[in-house]
Amino acid sequence: MDSASGVGTEGLSSAATSSGGACESGGCGSTAAPPSRYESQKRRDWTTFLQYLKNQKPPLTQTQCSGANVIQFLKYLDQFGKTKVHVKGCPYFGQPNPQEPCACPLKQAWGSLDALIGRLRAAYEENGGSHEFNPFAAKAVRIYLREVRESQTKARGISYEKKRRKMSTATAATSMAGGASYTSGVGGNNNGNGTSIIATPTTY
Repeated sequence: MDSASGVGTEGLSSAATSSGGACESGGCGSTAAPPSRYESQKRRDWTTFLQYLKNQKPPLTQTQCSGANVIQFLKYLDQFGKTKVHVKGCPYFGQPNPQEPCACPLKQAWGSLDALIGRLRAAYEENGGSHEFNPFAAKAVRIYLREVRESQTKARGISYEKKRRKMSTATAATSMAGGASYTSGVGGNNNGNGTSIIATPTTY
């Protein structure tokens, strides 16, 4: 299914502990910090992807997954998209702020897919996958994401590069406050904070 909101990791806060003497006497205990929104979303994305593989005919396993399977998964997620992507022939093609709704399809925004792939790429290796043969890092997947970005740039009349520059200051502040941030691609609707791409607002 086309789901998901693009990539990154947030640092987890270390749990506070009491003084060494108190702990040695059994008077204190350590409490693990709860997972960040990014980590929680990454786990949900990974579970969703594994279920997608399981539902294939015949079912696929993690080790059997290829870049082609990843691309099909991204296309499958488009049915859950909430971003209006105008088609050629639509009077609003190339207009960032159309005045009225149209019948063009809703799809996943490029930035959401980009962030999703980043999370799944990390999850694949965290769950025993090989770095050298990570299907989420396949050349075909990178080409597909680039094509989606270019087509949506034209259809929606927006520039992801401009969004990237506007986001740079906010991203830096987030990294300073909560740990390292990771992005799989350039610009777009980066949901590296763990927001599901299913929650992407509709854009006409």
